[in-house]
Amino acid sequence: MPIKIPNGLPAFKTLVEDRIMVIDENRATHQDIRPLEIAILNLMPKKIETETQLLRLLSNTPLQINIELLQTASHETKTTSAEHMFKFYTTFDKVKDKYFDGLIITGAPVEQLEFEDVDYWDEICEIMEWSKTHVYSTIHICWGAQAGLFYHYGVKKYPLEKKMFGVFEHHVLNPRHPILNGFDDVFLVPHSRHTEVRRSDIEKVPELEILAESDIAGVDIVGDESMRRFFIFGHREYDKRTLAEEYFRDLEKGLDIDIPYNYFPDDNPNNKPLHTWICHANLMFSNWLNFIVYPGTPFDLKQIK
Repeated sequence: MPIKIPNGLPAFKTLVEDRIMVIDENRATHQDIRPLEIAILNLMPKKIETETQLLRLLSNTPLQINIELLQTASHETKTTSAEHMFKFYTTFDKVKDKYFDGLIITGAPVEQLEFEDVDYWDEICEIMEWSKTHVYSTIHICWGAQAGLFYHYGVKKYPLEKKMFGVFEHHVLNPRHPILNGFDDVFLVPHSRHTEVRRSDIEKVPELEILAESDIAGVDIVGDESMRRFFIFGHREYDKRTLAEEYFRDLEKGLDIDIPYNYFPDDNPNNKPLHTWICHANLMFSNWLNFIVYPGTPFDLKQIK
């Protein structure tokens, strides 16, 4: 089954060109199927780019999916047009009485701030609390993962001496977990962050399990025992050129930035990077939908507890 996205969303054209099966709202209303309801709280500055990246990964399933794009009411984006936000996004107050099979909370460029200093922190906390009773399973990504671990379990984040930036080898720690079904023992994931969470702090929380990690980049996937919450520290959704764009952007700003690790062939920024993580990125999101959300979520979403 294809993924259903709002009429006119810019991602539609891109996904069709990528030969990903999508349908618009008009066609989807004629299919007699109970679709999965997935909300995406998009905190990234480049909204359209992040929408397209995540929709591409969510499309890799035989299930029909309805997408709800969320923005924070307490923070106005300056990098995406007001027209786009008005047309395709809604705020938490408009959906707080609804129920969702899944929720994705993205990263955000605020990781060097204390959580409480983020201008939309109270709203994020309200959404994460709401997710306990209105969402079957939630994926938190990068800063969203740090925020989720801190809010739900009190796990702190720590500043890094140097930005964790590049594509790193990771190891599967629990190959029997559904979200890692079909994974190779070793796989690649991009990271781009200035802070980290530590294995020792996570291990103090009995409900949590570290499912995958990197010898260099550290903890990558953490799940709770109920499979209702996942905390993902790598950026699987990144396109092939995303790290390059971040690197050249920081160079232009005069920032002290290293060449991303294991990314440009021969560590030469003039060489085109290879997309070495896309297979496992698709696999993780399809595993989440096919083996965790779909079998576990109630048909009547109001029965989520």
